[in-house]
Amino acid sequence: MSHLIAPSLLAADFTQLKHEADMLNQSEADWYHLDVMDGMFVPNISFGQMFIKFFRSLTDKTLDVHLMIEKPERYISSFRDAGADMISFHIEATNHAHRVIQSIHNSGAKAGIALNPQTPIAAIKHLLEDVDMIVLMSVNPGFGGQKFIYETILKIQELKEVLTARNLNPHIEIDGGVGLQNAEALLKAGANVLVAGSAVFKSQDPVSTIAQLKRVGVKNLHF
Repeated sequence: MSHLIAPSLLAADFTQLKHEADMLNQSEADWYHLDVMDGMFVPNISFGQMFIKFFRSLTDKTLDVHLMIEKPERYISSFRDAGADMISFHIEATNHAHRVIQSIHNSGAKAGIALNPQTPIAAIKHLLEDVDMIVLMSVNPGFGGQKFIYETILKIQELKEVLTARNLNPHIEIDGGVGLQNAEALLKAGANVLVAGSAVFKSQDPVSTIAQLKRVGVKNLHF
């Protein structure tokens, strides 16, 4: 399966959201990535259900909703109702991870589990059979435009080895500091979903940048 590109709307021009959506719809982007921040789990506030609902009205592409919020179990149904197709939450943000995953699946969405850079793969080994995607943060979450943490590549490799040993095949998504400078290394390590924010929306030609990210050449990958 070819890798997927999920431009992060956090880096979009919020005064031109319809234009940004039209651009993504005409591009080779596979998903819309939407970071929901509550100002508590991370030191920033972004947007909520109404924002998701707005983009649901503008696209048929997958809405990949990343909840960077405390106690995500409180809001699963409302984000699904708003149009989320994939809902990811942070292992660090809840004491009820199995319950959150079950709630996401019961809503009809696919479930992802996200890890901050300092959180080891061991923290989610008991959840790997249950999720559709693992999100590895490659920056400290909360703000766009940060520098990529290169130790993430080793973390991807470790996760891929664990998944292979257990014959599991969820998506591995990388979020933070992703661009043409590191896309090939990430894919070779085992990732297959790349979240690109500033690399896309701050480029001279976002459609071309997305196309280049889709064409990053990696041989002998099997997802």
